[in-house]
Amino acid sequence: MSATASTATSPATGASPDLVRCAGLAVDDVLATLATRPSGLTSGEVATRLDAFGPNVLASRRVTLLGVLIRQLRNPLLLLLLAAAIVSAVTGDVADGGIIATIVALSVGLGFVNEYRSERAVHALHANITHRADAWRDGEMASVDVLDLVPGDIVELGVGNLVPADLRLIEVRQLECEEAVLTGESTSSIKTVEPTVSDSATDLASCAFMGTVVHQGSGRGVVVSTGTSTAFGAIATGLSSRQVDTAFQTGLRSFSKMLVGVAAVLTISIFVINIILARPLIESLLFSLAIAIGITPQLLPAIVSVSLSAGSRELARRKVLVKRLVVIEDLGNIQVLFTDKTGTLTEGTVSFDASLDPLGRASFDALRMGLVCNDATMTASGPVGGNALDRALWEAPESRTIQRVERSHIVPFDHVSQLASVRIVTDAGIAQTVVKGAPEAVIGRCVDVPQETAIALERLFEQGARVVAVATGSVPEDAVQPTAYGELHLVGFLTFIDRPKADAGAAIDRL
Repeated sequence: MSATASTATSPATGASPDLVRCAGLAVDDVLATLATRPSGLTSGEVATRLDAFGPNVLASRRVTLLGVLIRQLRNPLLLLLLAAAIVSAVTGDVADGGIIATIVALSVGLGFVNEYRSERAVHALHANITHRADAWRDGEMASVDVLDLVPGDIVELGVGNLVPADLRLIEVRQLECEEAVLTGESTSSIKTVEPTVSDSATDLASCAFMGTVVHQGSGRGVVVSTGTSTAFGAIATGLSSRQVDTAFQTGLRSFSKMLVGVAAVLTISIFVINIILARPLIESLLFSLAIAIGITPQLLPAIVSVSLSAGSRELARRKVLVKRLVVIEDLGNIQVLFTDKTGTLTEGTVSFDASLDPLGRASFDALRMGLVCNDATMTASGPVGGNALDRALWEAPESRTIQRVERSHIVPFDHVSQLASVRIVTDAGIAQTVVKGAPEAVIGRCVDVPQETAIALERLFEQGARVVAVATGSVPEDAVQPTAYGELHLVGFLTFIDRPKADAGAAIDRL
């Protein structure tokens, strides 16, 4: 990858074009494209690429005294009051000018102190957070600051690790990543090293994304995109752009502009009328300015700032950090609230719901076979291993009645085939294959599927359930490969749900 490589993100996928392209290449081709090797980059290569691509940081807004002060002064009413104070002082009314200037200073000062203090608090929190990653440098494993990662670095991933950049995976060992921060999905995403071609970033199974968490297994990946060129960086860049004015700011600014317009019209009109009536020029001017100052609500900015500051202190007692005072008014004016479901209204964990036959009726057979074809293991402390759906099956009360059977030819879930399978020997001594996976993948390999099955499956999808299909079949006599299936017969469906939080309804009612 050259220093001039594109770092823009694709609006269709959220991932950078480089990552999408590398996702569809074989591992060796990816390494060649990024001019790297399994043993990682040398220190010299890292230094060169760090100069070309910059540090692996997200876009962040700098906190400056001048920037916060300018935000406080972006109000036509304050400018009008400042003009009134200057005119009062120039025309000899120093006391009035001083009072107006003091009111303006207090108004600006209150807003400035509150917002600058909040901005600095947020900045300090970010400054205290550091992350390190295990990367291969000069042929050896090293712990490096994620800020120093560059395209071409080889990074190791383990359970609990935060993915430090957008990676093209080159090795996986039952690797799964939680990508809720990007997709909102509560279940982890299964990863593979096989090339993946997709129009959606969430379907790039051969990649791991910055900001996601390793949920299971381990792996190794090559850094393709860093910083703001990552999918997570694109989100951060959008959030760091200039904030739009709130409805309160818009209304206050419109009111201020109206006052400025009225004051200007009255001042000019009264001045012209006095000149026509042959009044002294200076007296006419002073009288016109006095009218303009008189209709200006000098205390309005101070009242607004004091009121919002009181709201900020009240929210602070409730552990809420207010970065901009003006948003408090909009918080109280909310009429429609849009909220994420997963992990917000729901528990964020998948649990087993029902075992059904091909017609959608309750049946124990699907659960029994689903537990046979399962990568998780039940221990005294609960299920371990496998994916979230496998563990959820063992947590079902009915699972305690299942008798263990001898298994062989275990094939873990594969992202390409969307299937997992295992061979068992029945009580009658007959070898049998148990297959579990995505409904469309399983049903497509089954014979004698009832017509009502499609209707039952559609109804489950409409209910928002996550559905897994289970089938069984005989093992061909000449079967050599573990994935060699005979004719499969649909056993039924297993459904899973993400249950609502117990207090979600009460929280919404209170809101």
